[in-house]
Amino acid sequence: MAFNINVYTEQTPNPASVKFLVNKLLINGSIDFPNRESAAGSAFASELFKFDFVAGAFFASNFVTISKTEDADWQDIEPILKDFVKGAVESELQIKEVVQEEAPNFEGTESEVKIQQILYDYVRPAVEQDGGAIHYKSFEEGVVTVELKGSCSGCPSSTYTLKAGIENLLKRMVPEVTEVIAEAV
Repeated sequence: MAFNINVYTEQTPNPASVKFLVNKLLINGSIDFPNRESAAGSAFASELFKFDFVAGAFFASNFVTISKTEDADWQDIEPILKDFVKGAVESELQIKEVVQEEAPNFEGTESEVKIQQILYDYVRPAVEQDGGAIHYKSFEEGVVTVELKGSCSGCPSSTYTLKAGIENLLKRMVPEVTEVIAEAV
């Protein structure tokens, strides 16, 4: 008996992105395809980018967050994308060729490792709920630099989340932190 794939959508804080959730694990970890060129090694993402209105795709656990072009309307394209995601999952289109390691390997000074662990344990799950991802880039002179992906990239509310949420959390838990900034993808 074949497993029935269900797809449902959730709005994200970013009006240009919608989260398409499925009742199956798609990937361990996450992977971002911010443009058509980046999708070359992925059958799933390559097929997705054949739609002119797809601007980006971000995969994590049981969902894909799809970003649309400015001229597209979710009302028109959401049913098309829902059908595509269902078909792609049913036919087991590969998301990526190489399997990422599941356990994070944090490196750096004691403060850097602590910052990475906090981002992984506390921030990552919340950001993934909104269809995005956050990645640690660096910690220099009190400033933590992160990279926002998926629906978080270009989201109007991501600046507030970064300053009011993530920055306050890190300042409380790692006194050396004075600021958190996001690097553009």
